[in-house]
Amino acid sequence: MMRMAMIGLGKMGGNMVRRLRRGNIEVVGFDRSGEVVSQLTKEVGMLGASSVEDAVSKLSSPRIVWLMLPSGEPTEQQIHALIPILGKGDVIVDGGNSNYHDSQRRGAFLAAKGIGFMDSGTSGGIWGLENGYCLMVGSTDEVAKTMTPILQALAPAADRGWAHVGPVGSGHFTKMIHNGIEYGMMQAFAEGLDLLRGKKEFNLDLAQITELWRHSSVVRSWLLDLTAEALKSDQELTNIAPFVPDSGEGRWTVVESIDQGVAAPVLTLALQMRFNSQNQTGYGYRLLSTMRNAFGGHAVKHAGDK
Repeated sequence: MMRMAMIGLGKMGGNMVRRLRRGNIEVVGFDRSGEVVSQLTKEVGMLGASSVEDAVSKLSSPRIVWLMLPSGEPTEQQIHALIPILGKGDVIVDGGNSNYHDSQRRGAFLAAKGIGFMDSGTSGGIWGLENGYCLMVGSTDEVAKTMTPILQALAPAADRGWAHVGPVGSGHFTKMIHNGIEYGMMQAFAEGLDLLRGKKEFNLDLAQITELWRHSSVVRSWLLDLTAEALKSDQELTNIAPFVPDSGEGRWTVVESIDQGVAAPVLTLALQMRFNSQNQTGYGYRLLSTMRNAFGGHAVKHAGDK
């Protein structure tokens, strides 16, 4: 039976462990929260670890360590800490939302030490446990072959929902563009529904209309499904503050469009509108915040919050 380590058992990492166990993959898990480690150990038979070193010691070659940590310094520090305790042929996977430039750099210095690296753009949010995760991965062919059983267990099915899209860095690059597109789609829905709501003389039922659009319309999508479900219970969204943060990947997408000299006005404006939400009180921003919570479990800022 294949065994791997998962470092970081938060909202995404914990559910990925649950799905891996359903796929008959043994998982050694570590998180700074001992309570989370204990819970997953009891719930799904994860092998708990008291430290990253302990987790690695429970693996056999090739040792696979999947990181689900915040991008930036936490991921950087953990990769450097792993180098002395891993060896030739072992693999580190970064499943967080890292900048693809960082992934390219990390892949290069790990390769020089004989350690494989995979950057995995991971989509699916809090629904990934039941529906499977969409995995966009970048690595060498050799690393991709090693990781295939794990990717198949996490994906919706063995033959879909995951792809080795290219060399190291390409997985996170693909996910970055994916998130930029996501920004644009969300902004379009928010603006359109705000216009429908603003036509007071028609007294339109947004829950009815979004449910209607889910069936055979050209704008049907998972984002629409989630929005329709949210509006069934609350159309006014008065308890949701019109404040929409950005996770970083939308910004990186816009920077990439500038670097390439490729026009991306919709994606750029969608990002700018999120910036603008900090100074506005519009209904559209409440919708955007609601959508982020629906697909990713991102915390919403409620009216009255400081």
